[in-house]
Amino acid sequence: MSHNTFGHLFRVTTWGESHGPALGCVVDGAPAMMPITASDIQHWLDMRKPGQSRFTTQRREPDEVKILSGTFIDEKSGLEVTTGTPISLMIENVDQRSKDYGDIKEKFRPGHADYTYLAKYGIRDYRGGGRSSARETAARVAAGGIARKVLNGVTIRGALVQMGPHKIDRANWNWDETGNNPFWCPDAKAAAMWEDYLDGVRKAGSSCGAVIEIVASGVPVGFGAPIYGKLDGDLAAALMSINAVKGVEIGDGFAAAALSGEENADEMHSGNAGPIFTSNHAGGILGGISTGQDIVARFAVKPTSSILAPRATINRAGEDTEIQTKGRHDPCVGIRAVPVGEAMVACVLADHLLRHRGQNG
Repeated sequence: MSHNTFGHLFRVTTWGESHGPALGCVVDGAPAMMPITASDIQHWLDMRKPGQSRFTTQRREPDEVKILSGTFIDEKSGLEVTTGTPISLMIENVDQRSKDYGDIKEKFRPGHADYTYLAKYGIRDYRGGGRSSARETAARVAAGGIARKVLNGVTIRGALVQMGPHKIDRANWNWDETGNNPFWCPDAKAAAMWEDYLDGVRKAGSSCGAVIEIVASGVPVGFGAPIYGKLDGDLAAALMSINAVKGVEIGDGFAAAALSGEENADEMHSGNAGPIFTSNHAGGILGGISTGQDIVARFAVKPTSSILAPRATINRAGEDTEIQTKGRHDPCVGIRAVPVGEAMVACVLADHLLRHRGQNG
């Protein structure tokens, strides 16, 4: 299987499967002499790990990260710092229940990658989906922890803005609320309503989708390059690579199609530290290059494919049958996709920071 690496100067390769002994990543391109410890990375992994509420999979994984290479103790400061060599990170799997998947060994789950993986490679890891499992994203979050250290001064935050058909009221947006509920929701009223809604979805053995918004503040002007190195293009590709993501938009995205030219234009006025924008319909990117405004990206996550409700499918022999997926699954995988989206944005921005320095000094 190819294409397990993304990025140019800040490059991330992830490895491992959902039910293997461990998973992890190799990060190449992190500058030398950057202070880093396992706790710096663990903080972000703790945001993503499963089993933190009744609304996520009850698989109990501590997601404890180990740094295997790429750091050393600086004699002058006594701090653990990067050496400029590849940083290898490992996260052990400790709570696999592969037996839960024995009943689907010969069947294809509708909406999952079972059929396409087998058709392409001639072999398929049916235990949770192997590389197609959302479990793989733990390695991305670990890499994002390093990317955030590279991006010193840039703040990246994510929020769930829609669950199923239910959207937040943006007039109630409060970033502090994202830490007060299990959904990373910035609207306290919406979060309270979502609890009842998702309880119903979960008890019915079904699932629902979600929309996540990521905002990066403090990004300097100049990240990205035309024509094939556009920042928004790389962000879209990175977010689209997350398991179960079916759509990405930057700024107003698809809503911009309904605006007039006058409405959509982000007018500028002179300011002491550069132009002052009166709006941010473009999501902080013009011509593929960052403007210095907040970078805003949203992505849509489909309903979890592994559900208890019976569905029609076929088996490996091509025969019609029925499938019911047992095991521990997220009723809304979008909840734990919030820190994953943050991590992918961090990795892309770290890559573009290094690329910008390389071309512009």
